[in-house]
Amino acid sequence: MRLFAVLLAALLLGGFLVSPAWAAPPERYLCAGDPMLAEVHAGAVDAPGIPNTSAGTAPGAFLVLRWRDLSLQLPRTNTNGAPSYSDGKWYWSAADPERPQFSLLVGSRDEFPCSR
Repeated sequence: MRLFAVLLAALLLGGFLVSPAWAAPPERYLCAGDPMLAEVHAGAVDAPGIPNTSAGTAPGAFLVLRWRDLSLQLPRTNTNGAPSYSDGKWYWSAADPERPQFSLLVGSRDEFPCSR
């Protein structure tokens, strides 16, 4: 019984000691007239030798966007400059944090104006 109690305590305390993946607090925007939440996650970095770590992100990071009825997880691109995220269909860049760029890259290729 003591062994069970010790193992249970270790399991519970271990859950508090293991830190979750780093995520910035969600940013709130208005995109094409609808509210959007944008949350950057550090993610696991596959290639630490890649020099583009602008704004503390690196390839392996990802962005979660919640907009309208969509929940998008976009991987960090490996382009120079401000961090951008794309899955080949959707694109997000907050080079100007007050007016991020959000667009659909396929089909009608729509741009959705965003602001804080």
